[in-house]
Amino acid sequence: MIIERDRHRLRRFIVSGVLFIALAFCIKFNASTVTLMDAVLQSLFTSQRMENIGAFHALMTLISHLASPKLDLVWAFLIAVFLWLKRQQIPALWVMCTILGGDVIGTVIKHVIQRVRPAQHLAADDGYSFPSGHTLGIFLVAAFILLFLVPMFKKQSTRTICQLVIVFFIFFLAISRVYLYAHWPFDTVGAMLLAYAWLQVAQWLYIKLAPALKNIRFLSSSEI
Repeated sequence: MIIERDRHRLRRFIVSGVLFIALAFCIKFNASTVTLMDAVLQSLFTSQRMENIGAFHALMTLISHLASPKLDLVWAFLIAVFLWLKRQQIPALWVMCTILGGDVIGTVIKHVIQRVRPAQHLAADDGYSFPSGHTLGIFLVAAFILLFLVPMFKKQSTRTICQLVIVFFIFFLAISRVYLYAHWPFDTVGAMLLAYAWLQVAQWLYIKLAPALKNIRFLSSSEI
């Protein structure tokens, strides 16, 4: 099975879930410590604005654009199509269900917390701030790549390079969202915690449901 049983999955879910709930609770009720840390960190990333350094500003804008929620769905769909053509129809369906489920959960939580974005945010970045939809979506897409695509490379060095590129992309995406005033720093941290917790649930569901799905006629030939 592509996604294996893992006796530590429940512990990872509990740790990431509890941390996310604690952070969400602090943000919902405007805990002074979190608010102060957010303000200090945002000042750190935005005090030296680099609009005059065209290449850096363009890079931050490009990274943010590539990880927009709509494009995250596109990347997930392309991964799903690739897996379907590789006779991995059940993993392909799992990819789409996981990205859509993550988006729904993130949207619901946004409307529960109702955190206002930084005052300087662009008009295009509307809606509530916590958690960051860009970071949540790209974290899930990165997980799909690490789970299904990276292992296809035979050389360990190639796999390691791919893993490092993915980690750095997520890191710079989080910075770009703060740099562009689209989010507070803890919005991106919360999105990563939520995405990680949701992945544990989604992987557990895959292990439980994938064997049963093979009994469906058009999925019977799928690798799991």
